Amino acid sequence: MATAITHDRSTSHLPHLKSIVHDLFTPSPQIYWLDFLGSILIGWGAFSFTVYMKFSWISILTFLIASLALYRAVIFVHELTHLKKGTFRWFHIVWNLLCGFPLLVPSFLYMSVHLDHHKLKYYGTKDDKEYAPFALENPTKILKFISLMFLAPILFIIRFLVATPLSYLIPSLRKPLWEFASSLAVGSGYQRPLASLEQQHIWWIQEFLTFAYAITAVLLVIFHILPFKVLILWYCTATMILLLNAIRTLAAHRYLNPPNRSLNFIQQFLDSVNIPGGALTSLWAPVGLRFHATHHLFSNMPYHQLRKAHERLTQKLPKDHFYFQANQKSLWSALNQLWTTAIANQKVQENSKTKIL
Repeated sequence: MATAITHDRSTSHLPHLKSIVHDLFTPSPQIYWLDFLGSILIGWGAFSFTVYMKFSWISILTFLIASLALYRAVIFVHELTHLKKGTFRWFHIVWNLLCGFPLLVPSFLYMSVHLDHHKLKYYGTKDDKEYAPFALENPTKILKFISLMFLAPILFIIRFLVATPLSYLIPSLRKPLWEFASSLAVGSGYQRPLASLEQQHIWWIQEFLTFAYAITAVLLVIFHILPFKVLILWYCTATMILLLNAIRTLAAHRYLNPPNRSLNFIQQFLDSVNIPGGALTSLWAPVGLRFHATHHLFSNMPYHQLRKAHERLTQKLPKDHFYFQANQKSLWSALNQLWTTAIANQKVQENSKTKIL
């Protein structure tokens, strides 16, 4: 049975690791633009084909293509969060216009919130909104987390199509809307800190434009300019994207840390997972996220360099180095380990309660 991580590793290894990959920290604008624009064009193109096609195996295929391509496009918000502040401004704007706003996931829901996940004092604790101790709790929590993805698109619609305009009419709703309904979080009950003036400005603009996209789509359907099928397909696509991301999230960490314990940098890495795989792995863990543990070592490394960094480290580090402890063979092995660990820990807790009684 796996237990909470207690390794006391020094950060003295880090300069050596960074020296191996020191030339891989410069992002390529060309790669970002080509990858994102290619993904978004394929995604919305396949989506449009599916809308106007009769149901068949071909429409199922185009739906899957749309979902996978748009999922890849959505994941670029992770890169936006880690790119140096003040850079890639047009990329950020275009990402929201073509992806964030129409899918009701504007970047303010994720940016700044995600950075806490990489802070030593927050990672794996109760203040880390992207972490839940799945391996230490009842395994049904894993199933509930996945099941929530079927409801999430409806919650996004309520958030931006109903709650947003309502908060304009009732200003007292603005504060709770920011604190409790403006974050993409794994755990429940997260209360977002009060926004700075800069955050408020960005939030208001992005929130209004997301509402404008949503109400425009609904009106186009009401006036029969777009078929009702658009809304159904939007829900199905959004659900597929969220399901893929939920499964990827479950495989991204070992989730062995109790919420009252903080981890040092190496322990944080050891609680993270790499699943190098191949081309198919990039479908469910796109934009470098199959190297999630490596990303936690070098959070400011651009996604298109993570594979090269992993290969270099694999070649140059001794086989007993702690770096290799983060590797998993496949998505199935990572999920299976999480599930069996949760079951084992649940049995231990039940036995302890029985002994007390």
